[in-house]
Amino acid sequence: MEVKRNNTIQVVGIVVAMLLCFSCTGKESPVEDPTVADSAPSLVMQVQKCSKLYTTEYHIHKIVTHHDVLRLKGNLLTKAIDIPLPLGERKIAIPMDATLKAYIDFSDFSEDNIEYNGERITILLPDPKVVMTSSKINQKEVREYVGLTRSHFTDQELTDYEQQGRQAILNSVPELGIVQMAQENAARVLVPMLTEMGYREENITIAFRKNLDIMQLINSNLEKK
Repeated sequence: MEVKRNNTIQVVGIVVAMLLCFSCTGKESPVEDPTVADSAPSLVMQVQKCSKLYTTEYHIHKIVTHHDVLRLKGNLLTKAIDIPLPLGERKIAIPMDATLKAYIDFSDFSEDNIEYNGERITILLPDPKVVMTSSKINQKEVREYVGLTRSHFTDQELTDYEQQGRQAILNSVPELGIVQMAQENAARVLVPMLTEMGYREENITIAFRKNLDIMQLINSNLEKK
């Protein structure tokens, strides 16, 4: 049996950095001298308040397809034969919608992520994570054809095809750019937070770890609500 999948993935929406996370800076007034008023421990505490910062959301639409045919195979007069049987075909197209979210977990953020150079400050962001928060089959739009000599698709087969579709979406993450967007949006959250704490924007650098293995950043299980 051969399973064929439609690998076309459509990004139908992007949610940029959650601006509500600005509240993690509290209501403190900006200070004139960050090197005095904002020590590394207090900065770590402010950033950790962001906890798990969701910065990017992608909505994915995918069609998972399967097609197989009963075939007569063997040898006839020393010649190999491979003939499709009449009415032995079955195929199915399963529309599937999934939501991917990227976040940065600041719970382990520490002074190791901060570097001072005079009035300049560099923040090394933790690696983004990507999780599939939901997936759903549109049952009303499933299209199925089953030949007279074939049995209908079982619930187990449909479950397997859904899992294959989810995995195909996760495998496409490196091509979607969701990790890079999560980094950029996290920087858009942190820079205003640091300026509120007294740092000048031109003295702030948000850095990322290079050569990320994006597939290692993916949580293949649906996130629990």
